[in-house]
Amino acid sequence: MKKINLLAVMALSAFGLSANAQIQEGNIMVGGNLANINLGLNDPAIFSADISPKVAWFIQDNMAVGGYVNFGIETAEHSSTTTNYGVGALGRYYLGKAVEVLKHGRFFGEATVGLGGVNVSGADNTNGLNLSVGPGFAYFITPNIGLELLLKYNGLVGLGSEPYQNNLNLSYGFQIYLPGKKTKDKVESDVKM
Repeated sequence: MKKINLLAVMALSAFGLSANAQIQEGNIMVGGNLANINLGLNDPAIFSADISPKVAWFIQDNMAVGGYVNFGIETAEHSSTTTNYGVGALGRYYLGKAVEVLKHGRFFGEATVGLGGVNVSGADNTNGLNLSVGPGFAYFITPNIGLELLLKYNGLVGLGSEPYQNNLNLSYGFQIYLPGKKTKDKVESDVKM
């Protein structure tokens, strides 16, 4: 009987949680965003991509804090290569159900602060404090997986040949929401009833 209860708890935590369960206190968010993907097929054969893995823990319902790593590259045949990187802390806040547009979607705001840089081979380099902020939208395709679109303003203040760089970045990605102990306990108590 205990094996059946354990299997039921695992099944419910993987598939049966409501649209709000994934952003509850104690849960963990793991995933990342992709941006600026370009694979040029004609001359000058440009290749560019940015990837930003993230992990965050929900310190209260709708609010998560964690960390991120960022790496990006842009290169073209017979041209310089631009590399960007960063590592730091992130904060994310999901707006309440009153702002819900789609049944399984949520708007959120995300801000990051950390160390980063933009280096161009043989040219301008900037390394220093990396700041970003912007709105996003997450659509939960399952109770534990969300696809998202994120528009962020990125600023880099530091040392180098250019003391300040900034840009607007539109990225898409996915997050996996892992249930924490509080959510597991709630599912177990629901199963026992």
